[in-house]
Amino acid sequence: MATLFAVKVERVLLAEPRGFCAGVEMAIKALAWMVRIFEPPVYCYHEIVHNRLVVEEFQRQGVVFVDDVDDVPDGAPLMLSAHGSAPEVEAAAATRSRTVVNAVCPLVTKVHHELKVRASKGYTVVYVGHAGHEEAIGTMAVAPTSVRLVESEADVDALEGVEMPVALLAQTTLPHDEWLGVAARARERFPELWMPGRSDLCYATTNRQAALRAIAGRCDAVVVIGSANSSNTVSLAHVATATGCARVLRVNAASELPDDLAGVVGVTAGASAPEWLVDEVLARLAPASGVEIVRTVEEQEYFPPPPELRELLRAVASAASVGLGVAPSGPHASADDRTVAASRLLAGTVPA
Repeated sequence: MATLFAVKVERVLLAEPRGFCAGVEMAIKALAWMVRIFEPPVYCYHEIVHNRLVVEEFQRQGVVFVDDVDDVPDGAPLMLSAHGSAPEVEAAAATRSRTVVNAVCPLVTKVHHELKVRASKGYTVVYVGHAGHEEAIGTMAVAPTSVRLVESEADVDALEGVEMPVALLAQTTLPHDEWLGVAARARERFPELWMPGRSDLCYATTNRQAALRAIAGRCDAVVVIGSANSSNTVSLAHVATATGCARVLRVNAASELPDDLAGVVGVTAGASAPEWLVDEVLARLAPASGVEIVRTVEEQEYFPPPPELRELLRAVASAASVGLGVAPSGPHASADDRTVAASRLLAGTVPA
């Protein structure tokens, strides 16, 4: 398989940053520790992140993903996904399970807080997001009577009965260009519009799109690694097309690559795609002149484990003799888990 493209693909331009963001790193590590601490099954409300292969790997390890907290047996360990959950879901989880770890991305938590505060002050909140996306559903549930969902500039124009004052918030994984257009139209329609001082858009989404723009115009084809239900992955594919690349492919894994790729191929990965998938794609492409890494920014963001998990790990480490399968030494017992990569934990290369 690795020789299929050896003659045809001359060079690969590899975007950096790509792949796991700090929020995904935190969430995947959190669920991986849960799997090590508890006997299966461990339950997770919604997919921990939007990547099919990541979800399948966790399922092999004994995780059961549910779309309703009522499907979780009483007392079973439960994790809430990185996309954020509605307040009523969090409340139901607390009554359902003895151990609940909320792996919501801190950037999503920021938007939840902004919405709650603006709603309490009497604002109508115009929320730019994708209907049906789990992040959007969880965010709007914070103040459902105060929020109005829009997806486009036309949706802003179509808003009726909007009471002043008005605030504008956003789904964190929106494409930057998409957000700019809607925000500009909202400012035109509502001149006194309130917006947060710091953008709601995820730094990682913005950085990955910028890195892709830096290479897409130089490529005969671009390969975006990630799942179809990943908003930021789909956005990357749109960015590559908008930048002028004639051929853009979204794949879950190297096995989905077509056999006719040639010339210069750009490669990037959505924020929920593990690096091993990138390695497999590069191996399959086997560029004759090698791989050129194109780095646009150095990411150093780090999100620590959820507080519930930190407490749990400390308790387990101090009571290892009860046979929970976690030794009182090792990465899990450290106050700083920066040295433990989520992809290694997920793949089982970090010992329990």
